[in-house]
Order: sequence, then C-alpha cells, then structure tokens
Amino acid sequence: MNIVHDILPLKNQLYRLALRITLNSQEAEDVVQDVIIRLWKQSEQLTDIDNLEAYAMRITRNLAIDRQRMRVNQTEQLTDDMPLMHLHSPSPQQQLEREERIDSIRQTMNSLPEKQRTAMQLRDFEGKSYREIADVMQISEDQVKINIYRARQAVKQKLTSFNASSL
Repeated sequence: MNIVHDILPLKNQLYRLALRITLNSQEAEDVVQDVIIRLWKQSEQLTDIDNLEAYAMRITRNLAIDRQRMRVNQTEQLTDDMPLMHLHSPSPQQQLEREERIDSIRQTMNSLPEKQRTAMQLRDFEGKSYREIADVMQISEDQVKINIYRARQAVKQKLTSFNASSL
C-alpha cells in the first residue's frame, strides 16, 4: 500500500465528511491529519483490507464523532469558506434571498442528528452507494436509506417553509 497513491487522493472526501460531523474546519483538518497518520502507521496491515476507502472513511467518521463528543456544548456552524453551493444571481435582491435560503439549509443540515448528516453528506455530496455508506457507518443499508430520507425531508420542509415565508 502506498499512502501517496492510495490515501492522499481521499483527503478531500475525508475532510468533507469530518467537517460535516464536527462543523469546524480546523477540527476537520485535525481529524484528517490523524487519520492519515494512523493509516501510515498501519500501512503493513492495510494490505488485508478489501475497501481501503471505506476503511479510511470509517476511521474518519469515528474520530470526528469522538472529537465532537468531547466538544458537546460547543456547537459551531459551517462557515462561508465551505459554501453549500456556488451561486450567481442577476440582482442583489435575488442574491440576498439565495444567501438566506443557503443559510437556512445549512442551519437545517447542521441541526440534523449526526447519522442523518453523515449519511446525507456521503450520499448527496460524495456520491457514495448505500452499501459504501453502510460500511462506513457500520449500519444496515435500510438504516442508511431511512437516515437519508429523514435528512432530505427535514431539508425539504425547511426549504418549503422558507419559500412560503418569503412570498
């Protein structure tokens, strides 16, 4: 196993997963660094692992959850340096409305339970299959589908209520 060829290409995915769990960019960077160090130290044993990506993501998830639990009372939101999507609008009013909608969605996603946030991040932002998500989260595929459904429903409900209130 070669860390440079096998693990480093995953660092952005690992970072986004850690960020979605910790909601703190510095904490997410620390998690990814710890994961890479841990994998480096285990490099001899990693040849036995079938899916290195899922294994690395599982370690990332577990470390991020551990760090998040240590900071139970210090919940921070995603910052604008990690935008939900890149948007251009023709008028300042439309830009303001879109920014408010993005903030609303971001807040909704940040308030989701950790399993829903993680499952939605892996599926909708990382493009992982249900099986891969189940492996990373160590839950069944049915539980993954339920968590994603509930997360999407919460975001959809928030977006619907935002649209209704802005009319």
